[in-house]
Amino acid sequence: MQADPFVATLKEWTEVSMRHSMRNIIRYARESGLSMTNIGAMFHIHHIGSCGVTDLGDHLGVTSAAASQMLERLVQQELILRTEDPDDRRVKQIALTDKGHRILEEGVHARQGWMDDLAQSLSDSEKETITVGLNILIDKISHLAPPIEARS
Repeated sequence: MQADPFVATLKEWTEVSMRHSMRNIIRYARESGLSMTNIGAMFHIHHIGSCGVTDLGDHLGVTSAAASQMLERLVQQELILRTEDPDDRRVKQIALTDKGHRILEEGVHARQGWMDDLAQSLSDSEKETITVGLNILIDKISHLAPPIEARS
């Protein structure tokens, strides 16, 4: 069976754009002295506000001990704060510092930097056409099932 040309093009666009984005975020992480696991942990903390060591370990698929060791390095780099949970002093809460938020913001800009170059290579007419199509896709995807992590 021949693939739907639209789906094939959409898959190709996703692959190419993800390759550019991942290359840039990996380069940024390396230049910042961080691993992709560090970046992933920081994004998780950013998205949920704060979390515990066990929650973070579960999200990353590592043991609490491994998560705790990684977090200690991020504490030493002043990217996160580890504080006692006010409801249970045995539990540690983890949150990003201002420096941690800044690193993530710079990472997002690094990941998306190639888009500026792409935009400069397009004519105004091409930009208008693409904007219409992307807005349709944004609207349609918002009606699909939520991502797996948001379903729980």
